[in-house]
Amino acid sequence: MLLKFTKMHGLGNDFMVVDGVTQKVFFSPELIKRLSDRHFGVGFDQLLLVEPPFDPDLDFHYRIFNADGSEVQMCGNGARCFVRFVIDHHLTNKREIKVSTVSGVLTLKLNDDDTVTVNMGKPHFDPAVIPFKCDRKSLQYSIKLKDGTVFSHGAVSMGNPHATIFFDEDVQDSTIQKYGSELENHENFPERVNVGFAHVVDSHSINLRVYERGCGETLACGTGACAAAVIAITQGRVKSPVTVTLPGGSLKISWDGNETSSVMMSGPATRVFEGTIVI
Repeated sequence: MLLKFTKMHGLGNDFMVVDGVTQKVFFSPELIKRLSDRHFGVGFDQLLLVEPPFDPDLDFHYRIFNADGSEVQMCGNGARCFVRFVIDHHLTNKREIKVSTVSGVLTLKLNDDDTVTVNMGKPHFDPAVIPFKCDRKSLQYSIKLKDGTVFSHGAVSMGNPHATIFFDEDVQDSTIQKYGSELENHENFPERVNVGFAHVVDSHSINLRVYERGCGETLACGTGACAAAVIAITQGRVKSPVTVTLPGGSLKISWDGNETSSVMMSGPATRVFEGTIVI
């Protein structure tokens, strides 16, 4: 079978985006792993699949698969690429669309300056929702690793689980290499967790690196940027709006601090090339 796809990225967090509306497609975990290989396949952090909506009031259904073949609930950088893709491929004539995901409905808008704003929905701090094993809900938790190291972190779901650890200075590669995988797979997070290594620069700025579950460290993580901003706001470290700078670039995150309010994320979405591959 000949499969058409588009390679895209959001601040270097890269994707293989596939139209499942006009093409019949099925992706097994083994096929996704093969396609994600950067030497023998297309190469990507996540595969994004555009599907017809299940609800007539929505425009599309949005599915996300990690490079290891696992399906996940949410990808913020991917959401920005999603709306850019469906507009560029004339699957819609709207500049603002609503899409369903495993974790809920997203509103995506292509702005006049070609940036994309995503209504990421409400943050969820309830440990059972994240999911996260702990005795009670708190603004800050402690997590102990095998070598005895203890980190303090905030925890939130942005449609997927996040733990954000704040450091007094920018985090070194050695820290992420040493602790990223163990934190991702810690027993306190039954569905694994995306780990943010953050440094507050000033009252409206955060530097962030994210070790994503199923991917390792990526150049950018939209939900990770939202999680870091939301946790920092709740802990009184910053004020909205927050510029979150990742290795691949910056995102603007706005949230009023109310748990019933949505988090808004704005940033770029870039098309790299169009391609076809035999699967």
